Amino acid sequence: MGERFDCHYCKESLLGMKYVLRENKQYCIKCYENLYSNTCEDCKTAIGSDCKDLSYKDHHWHEQCFKCAKCSRSLVEKPFAAKDENLLCTECYSNEYSSKCFTCKRTIMPGSRKMEYKGNSWHETCFICKRCRQPIGTKPFIPKENDTYCVSCYEKQFALQCSACKKAITTGGVTYHDQPWHKECFLCTGCKMQLAGQRFTSRDNFPYCLDCFSNLYAKKCTACAKSITGLGGAKYISFEDRQWHNDCFNCNKCAISLVGRGFLTQRDDVLCPECGRDI
Repeated sequence: MGERFDCHYCKESLLGMKYVLRENKQYCIKCYENLYSNTCEDCKTAIGSDCKDLSYKDHHWHEQCFKCAKCSRSLVEKPFAAKDENLLCTECYSNEYSSKCFTCKRTIMPGSRKMEYKGNSWHETCFICKRCRQPIGTKPFIPKENDTYCVSCYEKQFALQCSACKKAITTGGVTYHDQPWHKECFLCTGCKMQLAGQRFTSRDNFPYCLDCFSNLYAKKCTACAKSITGLGGAKYISFEDRQWHNDCFNCNKCAISLVGRGFLTQRDDVLCPECGRDI
């Protein structure tokens, strides 16, 4: 008695019948399609064993059903995009959903590189520097009105030049005598200390820190020999080419303050009227 050749599922004989092998087991066409065939997303019928099964993200289509949901053109072996579980050819997708380039107003096709800034989009080749006309790409840029500039071109065209080093000032800076300076370039003429954020004064249009100015130019107090700057509203007394800090203008004998009072002089000394009478 010959060996039987039956469907693995329904046990019907497959002799002289078409069948499908799956995992080394044979099935009649009906059983195979009932057990394993996928349902087409478009026509909702089974994709038979004699049909090509096209799939995308766990969804399946007959070859003739694999088409654009908008224009119905076949997508077999063509690029496509998916939107809300519908398949669209790239042209329909672009017309419906793709961004328009801010410069050339043409569609930015899916898969192509684009640049985005403040809600607008550009083709990579359209996002260029206003001055040198070169694509900006991923390089830093500076916007001005409705245009964009690479940093180098912006500095050449718009940035102030430091009075000291002659290079562009891109952030911050100091203005002195209506001239711009980098903070790190605005230095004391004497000791070269940075003056940005510090109190300073000037002499012959050159800036000085208070210490340098005092040491170089300020008058000396006759009593304590320290500098009298007069800066910050500090008061001092001047008499016959001599100067005193307010706090130092005292009687040389009794040390009483002579500010606002009469006084006498005896050689280099200043005396109150009482001490002057005792001489």
